[in-house]
Amino acid sequence: MNKFYSISCIAIIFVFIVGTPYAMQPASTVSASPLNTKDVRRVSKLDVLTTSSATSMPIAINPAKPDLWLDSTLPLILREDALSWGLTVVEDKEDAEIMVEFAAPAPGALHVSTWTYALVAPFPTVLDDISADELKEFWMGNSMGVFDGAPLLMAESILAAFSAAWGEPALGVVRVVPEDELLDVAWSEMPSWAIVPFEELQPKWKVLSIDGNSPIRKDFDPSAYPLVLMFRVRGQDEKISFKLTENNYDPDKLTTVILTGVTALVRGTARIMEAKGVLTPGRDVRDVFREADILHISNEVPFYRGCPSPNSAQLKLVFCSDPRYMDLLTDIGVDIIEITGDHFGDYGTDATMQTIEMYKELGIPYFGGGVNIEDAKQPRIMEHNGNKIAFIGCNGKGKTYTLAFAAKNKPGAFSCDYEYMSHKIIELHEKGYVVITTFQWHESNAYDPFPDKSQYIEFRLMADSGADIVSGSQAHSPQTMEFHGDSFIHYGLGNLFFDQMGDGGGEANGIRREFADQYVIYDNKYISTEIITNMLEDYSRPRPMTLKERQVFLYDYFIKSGWINDSPKSGIKSNLLIALPPSLEPDSTSLMPTATPSPFLSLAIAD
Repeated sequence: MNKFYSISCIAIIFVFIVGTPYAMQPASTVSASPLNTKDVRRVSKLDVLTTSSATSMPIAINPAKPDLWLDSTLPLILREDALSWGLTVVEDKEDAEIMVEFAAPAPGALHVSTWTYALVAPFPTVLDDISADELKEFWMGNSMGVFDGAPLLMAESILAAFSAAWGEPALGVVRVVPEDELLDVAWSEMPSWAIVPFEELQPKWKVLSIDGNSPIRKDFDPSAYPLVLMFRVRGQDEKISFKLTENNYDPDKLTTVILTGVTALVRGTARIMEAKGVLTPGRDVRDVFREADILHISNEVPFYRGCPSPNSAQLKLVFCSDPRYMDLLTDIGVDIIEITGDHFGDYGTDATMQTIEMYKELGIPYFGGGVNIEDAKQPRIMEHNGNKIAFIGCNGKGKTYTLAFAAKNKPGAFSCDYEYMSHKIIELHEKGYVVITTFQWHESNAYDPFPDKSQYIEFRLMADSGADIVSGSQAHSPQTMEFHGDSFIHYGLGNLFFDQMGDGGGEANGIRREFADQYVIYDNKYISTEIITNMLEDYSRPRPMTLKERQVFLYDYFIKSGWINDSPKSGIKSNLLIALPPSLEPDSTSLMPTATPSPFLSLAIAD
């Protein structure tokens, strides 16, 4: 009996010491702190071991298959990673040997995933930027926020993650919405805002920058961005680790494309270039344009060695440009040139061929026109950071402009063949290209911001065929925009470089206002649009709009596009304008560009 008792005691002691190897390990805790851009320091080389690409970390799996606990803060991708390990998931953290959880930044931390989120609002939102301090004060309940107390929308897991990072939000400042309903809820309750993971961005969201920093821009600085969090795999046996996606944001998968409106380096624009220098028109937009990975220019007229000297009072609408002016386009960083313009044939076949040969010599691809009809109709393919992008365009003005059109043995613009365009876009879409379609469309004598019926039909046909982006290059005065299915259509951008200042016969009030659209493509998917707004000066030089000009311009066109139901003259302040100071009332006529006396009558060219 004593012998049996002794053996039993030894066995019990052995099981206690050897059989429960994790029981005596201390639990690790993660501290939470309020939002602070200095305290909530984001990923650096000293914090974690990561690579620049969104890869996984392969490490040997313990054959014992320990139990697994998943933090409620985890992004869906990381949760799916963990579930793929085939371990038993337990509800209580204390019962698990392996934990996947939120991680505060810690020097030397291993097996960490870095996750980037974005602050977003419905696309027709005037506000562009918020400070980290404003976001902090709103989260803590110390301010009404930029949308007059509208709660910050987010999925439950995102609330859990940011509560762990910043502390619990004040009562009522956050509203939990199922992830698959978030976009619809936000659009139905404008003004509204939300936080979403970077991988959930899509074009109907507008990404709001924080202190000028945004994950959809080329100069994004994750270390200064408060919406970057970290997650980790933690186990009490250092030999245990698993595959976990390292990050959801990789700058080497991002491409930005800027589309612009009318370029015609003629008349008053050319006169300014001769007087003040060929590069003058681009001086105020050069930096923004050069930062884009792909800059599109729609040059409507030929470069011709025999082009006469510019005449700002020219009445005949037959145009050409001095070949020297090409230096302006290369200086602002042009990467692809659209040649759908109906003035492309104004100086005959020789001038058209000279222009195309110039582009070829400079190594600049072109589309929407060519040396013959077969060349003119072909899409141009560009690849950048793994993104495959196809440009295709045509001139839709019909028989009136046959002089400009390419033929079997004649250079020129491609006259729209909608059946061909539709089939080609379907083919490109099925091959995995992001398709950008542009038109040189009919121009309204009244510079109407609203498309006519045929413009709606043909632009939407391209979207229905699979074009991600459809853009009108013809409009001298801006036109409206819309989402059609998953596609973004902008019916007309307005001028870029052309001398219309509002003092010409019949020119629209506000014709000086210009759009340029920057599209963001990530991992071969169109995910976002940033609208660039410029104002034409000196008959030649677009400059970035002031804040007042920009907000009134955006508000005006969001109304015209049908996204806001009231009118700037109705006296009813749109709920979107809650984000604007009272001094930025949209019906302020002083902010509408008006006719500008021509400087050419006195030759007093302003600086």
